[in-house]
Amino acid sequence: MRQTPTVSPETIGSYWLASCDDDLTPRPALAGDEIVDVAIMGGGFSGLWTAYFLQRHNPDLSIAIVERQYCGFGASGRNGGWCSPRFPINPSALTRRFGIETARSMLLAQQAMVDEVGQICTEEGIDAHFNPAGVLTLARSTDQLPSLRNSFDAYAKLGMTDGCELLDASQAQEAVNATEVHGAFRLRAGATIHPGRLVRGLARALERRGIRIYEGTEVLRAIDGAEPALVTSGGTIRARRAVLLAGEAFMTSQAEYRRRLIPMASTIMLTAPLTAEQWKQVGWSGGECLSSYVHTTNYLSRTADGRILFGSRGAPYRYGSDMCETALRENANFGWIRDRLLEWWPSLENVPFTHRWAGYLGIPRDWLPTVHFDPERRVGHSYGYTGHGVITSAICARALAGLVAGHAPGAHAPYLRQQAPNWEVEPLRWAGIRYVQNAFLRMDLAEAAGQQPPLDSGLAKYLGEP
Repeated sequence: MRQTPTVSPETIGSYWLASCDDDLTPRPALAGDEIVDVAIMGGGFSGLWTAYFLQRHNPDLSIAIVERQYCGFGASGRNGGWCSPRFPINPSALTRRFGIETARSMLLAQQAMVDEVGQICTEEGIDAHFNPAGVLTLARSTDQLPSLRNSFDAYAKLGMTDGCELLDASQAQEAVNATEVHGAFRLRAGATIHPGRLVRGLARALERRGIRIYEGTEVLRAIDGAEPALVTSGGTIRARRAVLLAGEAFMTSQAEYRRRLIPMASTIMLTAPLTAEQWKQVGWSGGECLSSYVHTTNYLSRTADGRILFGSRGAPYRYGSDMCETALRENANFGWIRDRLLEWWPSLENVPFTHRWAGYLGIPRDWLPTVHFDPERRVGHSYGYTGHGVITSAICARALAGLVAGHAPGAHAPYLRQQAPNWEVEPLRWAGIRYVQNAFLRMDLAEAAGQQPPLDSGLAKYLGEP
């Protein structure tokens, strides 16, 4: 039965969806069987970008997208607003695992796609507040300074220092007037974006090209072979050429992908617009994608209307990769977020928070995305962006569209593979992930208190970092 999406502009709910210049009126659900050239599961960035690049390859293709809720319901409408040039695997690990040539090619592709997304927004008339301000990562303790240097050295090894720089303590403090700023690493590529406007605008752009989008329609199973199809709650869509699965964390609802990904939660809070005087105290006039070197992750962005978004760790992993929305909200670490923001800028103590939300992202066992199309089975997929989906999903979607079109891939891309490795079975998966989550938190708290790292820090890093 079709579910009507409800989005409230009140405290609980994504600011991006509440301000996306779209009333989120649900599109019609699928009502009966259909035949198209390509059928796609997923109305987020993965599915929409795949349809976009498929249509650019061949404008005559008939394409249908099936979405269980509404376009942008998942991570595409709940993320931190980063249009990041970072790949899910950091440059050092990427180089170690795949070599200098592949790592450099991958990172250059990420940077180029940032610019391309901005160009597409202009071409399609999507006012997504694209701001090419770059990425700034702060060292907020002396213990984080080696990570700052390692970031620069990793790019230097790839011959990419022209796109980045190290800032000393005074330069970093001038860029962002936060507490405990000891230095920073700047990537010139990168942008902030309004992801709600992007995902909803992209959906409208596809519809103008004749691509059908069905919302409120759940995919029950995919059929491969000579007559591939998506069997849904509203009917069966048969595909002459391909069935493509692009549901990111929600791919775990399909039996074949249940252990290929785990859904991990992330939590976000948003302030009211700051005054000019408050922004003067905060600094951060460049409006970069902002973060620091912590294990529990933080990511900040400045919205077009002058708010601060602060994102960090979410609800603990749930047994069996359960993705309960109610539990996600009830167990989200909103208090933790509030404390962290005030730790950065104590002067904002009286600034109210207007929005708070949480969401799931998909993480593969080896942190590496996966793109594959089997021309015999006529089934393909793209997934596993580990929180870097705004740009990585577009890169992977273009690769998947090319494979469906029969174009031989260019230089080897590490994400071109049949499947990600499986996660461990339960309860080992639950125990291992909960341990790493707890250990990373203890490591960050010890560092913030000026204490020695926990004795098991090495084990936690080994288990929890790519």
